[in-house]
Amino acid sequence: MSHLGTRTIDCVPQSLLDRISSKRKLDEYDEEEDYPDLVYVKMKRDEFDANFDVKTRVLDQSVSSYSSSSSSSRYVGSSSKTLHFFVRNISGGNTKVIHANSDDTVESVHEQIRKMTGIPVFEQGLIYRGRQLQMDKTLEDYSIQNDAQLQLVGKMRSTEYPRTWKVVNKLISTICSLCRGERRANTIVIDVKAFIEIASIFKIRKDSDQSFSHVQIFVSAGAAAALVMMFVSPITGNKESAEEAIQLFLNPTLDTETKELQTHSVPIILEFCKLLSKTSQDNPLYISCRNTLGTMLETIQVVHRSRCFNYAEASVVIQELFPFVSELGRKVIKGLEFSINSPPIAVMSLLGDVRDFNAFLIPLRNAIVDQLGGMGHLPICLDDLRPCYIVELGSLHVIFLEMLEKIDECLKIMEIPVSRSTGEIDGLRSGWGQYLSILKALNTLSKLYKGAEENVLSVLRLRQVALNALIRISRRSDDHRWILEHKDLTSFESRRHLTLMLLPELKDEYEHLFEMLIDREQLLAESFEYISKADVKDLHGGGLFMEFKNEEATGPGVLREWFCLVCQAIFNPQNALFLACPDDNRRFFPNPASDVDPLHLEYFRFCGRIIALSLVHKVQVGIVFDRTFFLQLAEGTVSLEDVRDADPLFYSSCKKILEMDTEILDSDALGLTFVREIEKLGSRTTVELCPGGNNIVLNSKNREAYVNLLVQHRFVNSVSDQVREFAEGFSEIMCDKSLRAFFFRSLELKDLDQMLHGSDRAICVEDWKAHTEYNGCRETDSQIIWFWKIVEGMSVEQRRVLLFFWTSVKYLPVEGFGGLQSRLYLYRTPESHERLPSAHTCFYRLCLPRYKSEAKMQESLQIITQEHLSCSFGIW
Repeated sequence: MSHLGTRTIDCVPQSLLDRISSKRKLDEYDEEEDYPDLVYVKMKRDEFDANFDVKTRVLDQSVSSYSSSSSSSRYVGSSSKTLHFFVRNISGGNTKVIHANSDDTVESVHEQIRKMTGIPVFEQGLIYRGRQLQMDKTLEDYSIQNDAQLQLVGKMRSTEYPRTWKVVNKLISTICSLCRGERRANTIVIDVKAFIEIASIFKIRKDSDQSFSHVQIFVSAGAAAALVMMFVSPITGNKESAEEAIQLFLNPTLDTETKELQTHSVPIILEFCKLLSKTSQDNPLYISCRNTLGTMLETIQVVHRSRCFNYAEASVVIQELFPFVSELGRKVIKGLEFSINSPPIAVMSLLGDVRDFNAFLIPLRNAIVDQLGGMGHLPICLDDLRPCYIVELGSLHVIFLEMLEKIDECLKIMEIPVSRSTGEIDGLRSGWGQYLSILKALNTLSKLYKGAEENVLSVLRLRQVALNALIRISRRSDDHRWILEHKDLTSFESRRHLTLMLLPELKDEYEHLFEMLIDREQLLAESFEYISKADVKDLHGGGLFMEFKNEEATGPGVLREWFCLVCQAIFNPQNALFLACPDDNRRFFPNPASDVDPLHLEYFRFCGRIIALSLVHKVQVGIVFDRTFFLQLAEGTVSLEDVRDADPLFYSSCKKILEMDTEILDSDALGLTFVREIEKLGSRTTVELCPGGNNIVLNSKNREAYVNLLVQHRFVNSVSDQVREFAEGFSEIMCDKSLRAFFFRSLELKDLDQMLHGSDRAICVEDWKAHTEYNGCRETDSQIIWFWKIVEGMSVEQRRVLLFFWTSVKYLPVEGFGGLQSRLYLYRTPESHERLPSAHTCFYRLCLPRYKSEAKMQESLQIITQEHLSCSFGIW
């Protein structure tokens, strides 16, 4: 169905010429003159017409009538009767059927028309038997009967914004003259700039409503239609002038304040798009207008009942946006068909269409949800849908099925080269990247239709190899958070990549550095002072520069060392902030008794910042979180099974209660009530697990509730303040702090373990050798052979300390040495064999003197692999 109520624009519309010549022009008056109260003009068929067919296109026939209490009071005792009558646009177009009561006000009829067409009430005028109907009168006042014919006209308040009307009317008059071939000065671009300048005045004053009113004047007067008419005019020079004028709305070249007007010019751009699409959907100007409108919609997303869409109801928005979604959907499907038999780089041609498809689809989907969700029609079953919904939603479903089929074929073909070298995959990055955006659109559509989500998931399950390859090459500019809702379909590497993109990006260079000078003897206290009191913007926008007092070493290597040391201090049980799990001293959860330190909550916020920053810098710090802590950060529910590691004894006791014989438990053999004893600083206190818990005896019927309350009180309620502060500190480092819970929900606990702690495996010497390069020596030199022989003979801990000395990396990533940010380098230096090795940790470089014997080298390496000596031998 056509989404425009206009004929093909190949000549000057007579209605537009008539309007210009017949109405009293505002430019005949000076701005100081008194204007008549109202000026009436014919409404063009392409003006605000939502193109509803009254028999099949009205989405909501049950429009409530708005009765005036004042009119009702005047007709007490009179009998109200139901009316149906017709409202016809004076310049043609579809006739609207109106249902109302005789005692309804004229204003209520205007409101019905607004819901049908989107035309604001203040811009409508109704004529019956030659009289304009006043808002506060009733239908009975004008003796309106069944089958009466009313005429709808445009109503312009000439007393508002006369300068704007003057400029717009001059623009239209000039266009009409030029399109008739008359000789007249072409001031089109100047007039459009004048309009933009006038409208911008109110934007600068932060009066958005008035700025939007100027835009409405431009559209309702027909200026947008006139510019398109001029664009398709065959007269020499007209097309170029019109295009230049239209481009002023698409690419404002004025100051920042004026550019903000563009967000209010959606009605103008929408009008351009609707009209230009009738000329050619491949027209570059149309595509440029559509791209601009798509960019605006990406920002707005919910356009129904919004100012930018003239407060139109969802049904009107569906009619306005569906044609664009349909057009773009077909283009995307055609592009996928082409890419099946073409190189992946050919998919680049889809870039603009895919972006626009998503941009238009989201507000369309939101409008559909608003329109149908309240009626209980979601997800949609097309067989049960009312006829008035079939056209758009049926066509959209067909697009969904065809696009899903084509993307499945593309992903199948893509899986073939995925196993090849990383370099080749990177080379195809730009082409394949569009597939994820298409999958996002399909995921959006799948929420609307019954069974559609499972259709999408079936394809994703079948193409997991391709899906994870796509995720690994996705960029921060893309929005692929929807994938994390299906984390069972993704690998650890994919989940890590997506969640880390929720944190700030680590840059190679920063304009400003956040500098810290730390005394090792006061490591935790001074680190706390720096990080906790830092402005979040400094931690976001600036790099961290770390230096220890009285030491020469600086740079990334020292920063990595600091992260490891400060985390060891934070999670040291002696500092009373965290408790270690009894059977795994790497795994921690908040200490309920941390309030022995009056600054404990500030320290928890500091800790949240540190952990987030360590993830940003990709430093494995050697600690992991207990499940109870992890679930609370994800805003999940903690159950008995989740506390097994945190307190095995507590877990065992609760399990015994749940499995205990009913008769024994009901005999009160345990003597338990709904209370819990807490020991703090050597004293014991009793707290009730629920109101009146002291009088509730544990029995077989309430034991599950008892255990659940114990778990909540012991592991949730008792540390809620600590968890809240940690979460706040963590979220402060994120790009969007509202996504903190989403960050943790998107990961498995094991994922976070690997991101924070790194590999659990012992350091593999062969892997170490494979990722080491040599300078000043060769792998076959006797000293290098000695070196690796000595390393192979070291204990696991000695190897870890040597690696830390060499690189300031204490815990390898899960990929091993291949996961480090650089290869390792072994240098032979001319220094005396009496000296110890040195390291440039920033560059992963170890410098070995020319030792004369294997024994001497082993002696030197044993010295630097002592834990207390391994720190800060590095230079930089």
